[in-house]
Amino acid sequence: METLSNIIPYFRKELTPIFEEREVISWAYLSIEHVLGYNRSDCIIHPNKRIEAKISYKFLQIIEDLKTRKPLQYILGETTFYGLKLKVNEYTLIPRPETEELVAWILQEDFKSALDIGTGSGCIAIALAKFSNASISAIDISANGLKVAQENAILNNVKVVFTQQNILQTKILPKVNLIVSNPPYVLNSEKERMHENVLAYEPHSALFVTDKNPLIFYKQIANLATKSLTSGGKLFFEINEQFANELIVILT
Repeated sequence: METLSNIIPYFRKELTPIFEEREVISWAYLSIEHVLGYNRSDCIIHPNKRIEAKISYKFLQIIEDLKTRKPLQYILGETTFYGLKLKVNEYTLIPRPETEELVAWILQEDFKSALDIGTGSGCIAIALAKFSNASISAIDISANGLKVAQENAILNNVKVVFTQQNILQTKILPKVNLIVSNPPYVLNSEKERMHENVLAYEPHSALFVTDKNPLIFYKQIANLATKSLTSGGKLFFEINEQFANELIVILT
């Protein structure tokens, strides 16, 4: 890879036998932006930009990591969520588009305080802090995950109060107008249907629950919310759709 124009073809050559071409091209552009700071327009304007050997090696390493099916977000150590750049690593889930939809829904509400339970990378809490005037707090059981979340809050210039806490052992939560949670909800028995890259690289404790008690987090959070939410307060969840009816019963 001697010039910028060589990078995309090389990604195609090495990865299209394994992955879809459109996905490979997207990865290539994201890698170029991460390593060189060049967007797609820059690639068109500067096709003959020389690539130093040490920079070329970075692209080669990214390609080799992708061949192991390691998610690009973990390779680069970052992702984009609701227009915000966030750090991610093996201690945090990669934020999904469905969670962006949840944030958009919440931001339509009128609230002055919110608590994010199981914050992970901090994506929900940080987006709420960035795009509302509310006071935001967040909890998670993982000290390593919270370290990433704190770094992300600084990166995005927002204030979020983070606390390490096991929600299943929690007796009381602070008074807030709104509680949001994206707790573990994938059944252990569903692992065989999960993508290989998810099983191999994303933290299982943030994804999976036992088949015997799949709603354990929802029951606990709903119970705590009855005392924590202020009058007219609201509770937002991401859920496993197969348990939607059971959750309706729990929440009514």
